Amino acid sequence: MRIVHVITRLILGGAQENTLLTVEDLHHAYGDDVTLITGPAEGPEGDLFERARESGLKVELMPELVRPIRPLTDLRAYLKLREAFRRIRPDVVHTHSSKAGILGRAAAWHGRVPVVVHTIHGMPFGTFETPFRNWMYIRLERWAATRCHAIVSVCDAMTEQAIRARVGQEAQFQTVYSGMDADAFLNPPRPRDEVRRELGLGDGDVAFATVARLFELKGHDDIIAVAPEVLRADPRVRFVWIGDGILRDRLIADLERLGIRDRFILTGLVPPGRIPELLSAVDAVIHPSLREGLARVIPQALLVGRPVISYDIDGAREVVLPETGILLPPRDLGGLKDGILRLAADPALRHAMGAEGRQRFADRFRHETMTRELRSLYERLLGRIAPGR
Repeated sequence: MRIVHVITRLILGGAQENTLLTVEDLHHAYGDDVTLITGPAEGPEGDLFERARESGLKVELMPELVRPIRPLTDLRAYLKLREAFRRIRPDVVHTHSSKAGILGRAAAWHGRVPVVVHTIHGMPFGTFETPFRNWMYIRLERWAATRCHAIVSVCDAMTEQAIRARVGQEAQFQTVYSGMDADAFLNPPRPRDEVRRELGLGDGDVAFATVARLFELKGHDDIIAVAPEVLRADPRVRFVWIGDGILRDRLIADLERLGIRDRFILTGLVPPGRIPELLSAVDAVIHPSLREGLARVIPQALLVGRPVISYDIDGAREVVLPETGILLPPRDLGGLKDGILRLAADPALRHAMGAEGRQRFADRFRHETMTRELRSLYERLLGRIAPGR
């Protein structure tokens, strides 16, 4: 097949890793002619361009495809996408993220691309947005849903939210869980004790990792809010934050003001290949984000054999079960504190939850499974849709 994937930014992030793994598999495992079109990777999060080059992928950088809403720039991006699709003549255009999804679907549909698919990695609307932005995003997503043949959700919760907002028709949706290199998490490359020593963790420390950008809505403030009381109750607890972002300086200042900076280990940006060994080195994972589709770190933690504490948002409940972790109402700070202390005090419970997660989810989250399901969807749609639609 000749396939084009479109995403707004190729930063270090879940949606981007999902997309890059799909493109790699389509190129290497299926021999497809795949082009990845992306906007500039602005910000401190790091990017995946070098990995894409090392994989021998065709990547086209489109400077006009930016994340903020800029009407004139967005119009230029739409026209550039139309031009790219005329040049490449793809059988399938597959878009990711809200901005690339709206512009890319419009350009592909109006350019009469045979099959147009969109993946919802997370909704652009919700309680975290202003009423006006929610109104605007919902209407744009409804409009864009009429300009594609299928909508892929990374979890069932995304489909449910879209249908409730009257975005798309139920028959358009298919859930395909976000894939990853499962074997790397099932068998981390370096010994746990070695990585713990590098992090500065002692033998008696109980470490809780959070893997996320240091950014709004990711929940770092909630951890800081409960940390003093947690540390008074159990001085063995340590927090390991993996990632970077624009809030780094402000968060560090808050930790210093509270006198608990020495209990937090901030790794900064790390290559994606280090995530398995870092998760193996800790004892549990906290993911208090308020806006996700299905955060990749949740199944990653479970594959390593670590239980997860997460807020009950979007797809978390499909993976954080009573047998694999602790699911809390969003912003339940009391529950967050109690959950941390409960897991810190009970190594047998941590082991049982982690083992159950490994057993349940190893195959579901393999990138090979994800790509096989996506390519089967493309084949089905190409066989169903007559030329010219």
